Amino acid sequence: MKNIFNIKNRNFQNIKRTFFLLLAIFSLTVTGVVAQDPDTETETEEQDTRPVRSIFESAWLIDNQSVLVPIEGTFEFDMQHRFGTWQNGYDDFYGLFASSNIRLGFSYTVIDRLAVGFGITKSNMTWDISGKYAILRQTRSGNIPISITYFGNIAIDTRKKDNFNNSSDRYSFFNQIIIARKITPEFSAQIAPSYSHFNSVEAFINSSNEIESIMNNDHFAISVAGRYKVSDVMAIIANYDQPITKHKSNNPNPNISFGVEMATSSHTFQIFAGNYYFITPQRNNVFNQNNPEFFSDFLIGFNITRLWNF
Repeated sequence: MKNIFNIKNRNFQNIKRTFFLLLAIFSLTVTGVVAQDPDTETETEEQDTRPVRSIFESAWLIDNQSVLVPIEGTFEFDMQHRFGTWQNGYDDFYGLFASSNIRLGFSYTVIDRLAVGFGITKSNMTWDISGKYAILRQTRSGNIPISITYFGNIAIDTRKKDNFNNSSDRYSFFNQIIIARKITPEFSAQIAPSYSHFNSVEAFINSSNEIESIMNNDHFAISVAGRYKVSDVMAIIANYDQPITKHKSNNPNPNISFGVEMATSSHTFQIFAGNYYFITPQRNNVFNQNNPEFFSDFLIGFNITRLWNF
C-alpha cells in the first residue's frame, strides 16, 4: 500500500535539493545587487526612485499571493478554481468532471501600499478576511533591490456547529512575508516564509486518558515562485511549497505547480497543474496530502483576476 506520509525517498530528496539550490541562487542574486558601486550610490539625485514596473502582473501567483499590491483605488475580483485530481483517469475526464473547489474573492487598495479583502471558498464553506501591505518596493535605480510585502488572513469554517466543540474551533490564521525581485525585464522571482495556525486540530485519547493532538496547531512553511515573460502578454509561471514543521502524523506534502499566465492591464488569467487543492493558504500548507511524486495526485487549476480603478 502506498504510504502517503513517507515521502523521503531518493526522488523527493532530489526535489528538495533543487528547492534549496533555487533558494541559494535567489539569495546570491539579491546579495550581488545590494553590493552596488559606491560611485553610483553617491548620485542619489539622479537616481529613479520609482518602483519597478510589473514585478508581477497579478496579486496571485498560482497558489500563493505575489508581492504585488495594486495601486490605490483598485478594486479586484478573483475567481480561483481547482478541478479534481487525475487519479481516476477517463472516468471523470482526468478530474475535470470530479468534485472541484472554488473561491470567489474581492479586495480593495484603500491607501497606497495597503489592500484589504474577503472571500469564500467552497471547501468547508470557508470565509476569509485578509490584509496585504507593501513594506518595501524595488526601485528602478536599484537603491532598493528587493520588494517585501506582508500578507495575512483570518479564515472561518462556517459548516454546521455539529462539526465543532467550540465556536473558536472554526478559526485559522495565516501570516506570510513575501520577498521578491525583478531580476531581468523578463524574469521575476520571490521567496515567502509563512506561519499558519489552527485553533483546533485532530486529537485522540491516549493511554493515560489525556487528549493528545495528532498535529501541531502551528505550522511553518516556505514557498519559491517565479515568472518568465515570453511576450508582452504571456508568461511561464512556476511555484514550489515546502512544509517545514514536522507533526506526529499526517505530515503535509509539498506542492509543485507550473503553468501559463496571460495578462492585460485589467485582466489576468493563469492556468496550471499542481497538487494543491484547498486554495485557502493555511489549509493547503497544513493539510495537503496530494503527493507531487505521483502523477495521479496532480490537478488542473486556474485563476482569473479582474481589476477596476476608481
